[in-house]
Amino acid sequence: MNSQQESKRDSKGLIPAYGGELKELIIKDKELKLQLLSQVSYEHECSDRNACDIELLMVGGFSPLEGFMDKEEYKSVIKSHRDTKGLLFGLPIVFDTNNAQIKEGETILLTYKKQKLAILKVSSKWEPDKAEEANFCYGTNSLDHPAVKMIFNERGRYYIGGKVFGLELPNRDFPCKTPKEVRDLLPANFDVVAFQCRNPIHRAHYELFTNALQSENVSSNSVVLVHPTCGPTQQDDIPGKVRYLTYKKLEEEISNKKIKWAFLPYSMHMAGPREALQHMIIRRNYGCTHFIIGRDMAGCKSSSTGEDFYGPYDAQNFANECAEELLMKTVPSKNLVYTIEKGYITAEEAKEKKYQIMKLSGTEFRKKLRNGDSIPEWFAFKSVVDVLRKS
Repeated sequence: MNSQQESKRDSKGLIPAYGGELKELIIKDKELKLQLLSQVSYEHECSDRNACDIELLMVGGFSPLEGFMDKEEYKSVIKSHRDTKGLLFGLPIVFDTNNAQIKEGETILLTYKKQKLAILKVSSKWEPDKAEEANFCYGTNSLDHPAVKMIFNERGRYYIGGKVFGLELPNRDFPCKTPKEVRDLLPANFDVVAFQCRNPIHRAHYELFTNALQSENVSSNSVVLVHPTCGPTQQDDIPGKVRYLTYKKLEEEISNKKIKWAFLPYSMHMAGPREALQHMIIRRNYGCTHFIIGRDMAGCKSSSTGEDFYGPYDAQNFANECAEELLMKTVPSKNLVYTIEKGYITAEEAKEKKYQIMKLSGTEFRKKLRNGDSIPEWFAFKSVVDVLRKS
């Protein structure tokens, strides 16, 4: 914890939300709710991705936003990863529709699986240049990139910006604590190290995030927040509900006061550097002071060539450039390997001492999982394997 961070702690001894205030948008005044509902011109059923964005807006995960970005904010963010006030933002937060009838000044009721989530006051509507968005945000126009494919093939023709008035949070298979609820769990004046993942947690992950607490830039008063995303990701990823079940099983199994658990209703974009920044902003809003970032974080491969869209350290380098301004620190993920002689140690130490390294690729793991073959416990927790095999 540096002196700048110490001076910026709030009254509870936690890092303040980005922009200085946690923007919680759920309306508690019943009369205001009725008034807003009476003004509704259209109802719009949300996609899974829309619902994640709305939830994060309502709970303050996207603070300092108070709604979906308008055209000027959108253009500023895609071109400079900053809003019109100069605040950092990795990716634009926009609502999409194919409804050509919606006009600026109108009011939309946002629903999800027949649940009334929120009301959107339309302040801006435009037809985006999606090729420009793809190039700036993802560095490519190729439909082989999962997010580029998403914005061209899944998102509607129009984007809508405007203030959001929350009604209620989505009913989910994976209940997610709000930033306020997570902050209430965190000890005052501690460093809080965020661990982000979108896959089941295996032994190497566990070793990585527990080892992170020993990093040079993390104080002895520290905890790790294991905060996986449970929303939509790449098409071939394990479904969010199944991932959540593996995380819950580990949370019950691992008893360690230095590990806190929560789940994030976020839809991955696999945007590499831009997404690393987005994750850091979100985690600051959840009370985190540090963020673990590894090689090729939020990266992806071309669906046709198999080549990486980003360099192995692009996300890490970009996050480091933004960290000081966010009052956060990055914690590089160590390259840990399992050795017969010493268990998990760094690859550098294993090479230096010529220890025997055990390896199991993701492809081999999935094959063993499908075939019911034995999976070594140095690689995966038995409880996690059991959940995956039952799913």
